[in-house]
Amino acid sequence: MPDGLDPFAHLRVFLRSLPEKPGIYKHIDADDKILYIGKAKSLKNRVNSYFRGKHDNQRLQNMVLQVRRIEFMVTETEYEALLLENTLIKKEQPKYNINLKDGKSYPWIVIKKERFPRVYPTFQFKPREGEYYGPYVSSKGMYTVLDLIKQLYPLRTCNLALTQDNIRQGKFKVCLEYHLKNCKGPCVGDQTEVDYARTLESVRSLLKGRLRHAKKILHTQMEEHAAALEFEAAQEAKDRLVLLEKYQAKSTVVNPTVGDADVFTLLSDAEFAYVNGLVLREGAVVRGHTLEFKKKLDESDAELLAVGVAELRELFGSETSEILLSQPLDLEIDGVKVTVPQRGDKVRLIELSLRNARAYRLEKLKNLSIVDPDRHVNRLMKQMQTDLRLPVEPRHFECFDNSNFHGDFPVSACVVFKDGKPSKRDYRHFNVKTVEGPNDFATMAEVITRRYKRLLEEEQPLPQLILVDGGKGQLSAALEALNELGLRGKISIIGIAKRLEELYYPGDSDPLYLDKRSETLKVLQRARDEAHRFGITHHRNRRSKGTIATRLETIAGVGPATVELLLSHFKSAAGIERATLEEVVAVVGSKKAAAVKAALEAPEAGD
Repeated sequence: MPDGLDPFAHLRVFLRSLPEKPGIYKHIDADDKILYIGKAKSLKNRVNSYFRGKHDNQRLQNMVLQVRRIEFMVTETEYEALLLENTLIKKEQPKYNINLKDGKSYPWIVIKKERFPRVYPTFQFKPREGEYYGPYVSSKGMYTVLDLIKQLYPLRTCNLALTQDNIRQGKFKVCLEYHLKNCKGPCVGDQTEVDYARTLESVRSLLKGRLRHAKKILHTQMEEHAAALEFEAAQEAKDRLVLLEKYQAKSTVVNPTVGDADVFTLLSDAEFAYVNGLVLREGAVVRGHTLEFKKKLDESDAELLAVGVAELRELFGSETSEILLSQPLDLEIDGVKVTVPQRGDKVRLIELSLRNARAYRLEKLKNLSIVDPDRHVNRLMKQMQTDLRLPVEPRHFECFDNSNFHGDFPVSACVVFKDGKPSKRDYRHFNVKTVEGPNDFATMAEVITRRYKRLLEEEQPLPQLILVDGGKGQLSAALEALNELGLRGKISIIGIAKRLEELYYPGDSDPLYLDKRSETLKVLQRARDEAHRFGITHHRNRRSKGTIATRLETIAGVGPATVELLLSHFKSAAGIERATLEEVVAVVGSKKAAAVKAALEAPEAGD
């Protein structure tokens, strides 16, 4: 292509010179602003892929057209590139990269970087100030661990400057914590740094979930005290050992043989992705956290999961040698085994992680629907469009359901949903006119024809989606009706079958199965159930009206006009039966009223 017609001519020489090595790259615009930061297994292949033809995603196409120069950095491995990408994205926050939606501070436990370090809670992550353990999902969980540490290990809680000179000069006095045996008095020289450091090692083991090591230390202390005939100290060590075992029993233990591992799973919808991570130590889940990402450029699930793995491994400070994933990921980490488990306890860990991700997502969506209902609707519509493979969002969709009684009194109901919610004023009933006998397909064709012929004649807005209650037969009948109206291709149409909740599409022999927990399926099920309820109510009224009309018309002197007058005044068969003789007389006169009441009060044949 001539340079004048090539929008990326200014980059062609550079693109050819890129190395086939792992690394990160930056797309930069004319104002020297970073548009996007990415990582690659092969810089040459990945970066060149942006500038070959036109992209389906409009946002991606817009970004590519703004690129004026590219910077890159080579790394030894793809995982190093992933870590570097993650760091740079958080620092630069480019316009087109995914956003980490982490709006609140999480609780941590910190071991302060100081002489005789304190152990205390914090909601601010400042790694330069000490060793941080967490984050904990809730403050309650964090304080449970802190209470256990306090009961197990005597540590100082004061903020005194315990320098050697201050202690040697006797500047401090012991406090109440010393007398309660919660502290060994390092402030007055009663505890050495070496002894305090040994206690801290046990605290670190507990915070890392390595309870076996902490239990071993306590067991050794108990035996040493007993051998030295220090029975009171031996009993204290035993009590702490029992306390630690009780805490371990309450942990989410999967199987001790599983050992140490990090578990990462991904839950994704049209707008957001959720990556949950669990830390498993000695077969017990000791920590968990969920990240929320805002999508920008139709990132793949694999890309999002990889970013989540890097972020959470850094957050947890984890260097475990095994990672379990919910889906395959082309990611090599030196010395780390990365697998997607297929059976056993490790699969149950994946399921546990996914449950945590779903719970987090559900909480977010509930909050969003309350705080920002418009945004919630927009997100739901986009999700439904994606899940149902629709050309446009189903802001207005209609659902049809048929009812009959052995072929008699056939009716159909049309319920209307707008922005995912019922619009009851737009509901419509249809008394089927042209179908004889129980023919659900013909009934569907008739009501679809009548409904949309009228909308066309009245120039009313058409829905973006039609949902018919039934499988291939009902769908084919409805599609034929749309075809005759010239609406095929202008309105999307699908069928929903009750047995397995499968969705049928025109021309597709294989149904679509949505996740039973998906919001899209729940909205469709609600519409289908609402159409069924609305149709059954009308059908029962019609049956009742038809039965009593038949009984009334058999009475001497009572004709169709009288029956219609009665039903019009009393609204239903039950209303006529409840009415007093005087009330009926007021409508049709004394002679006919007496005959009607007598007939209705008399038992029917066979009763």
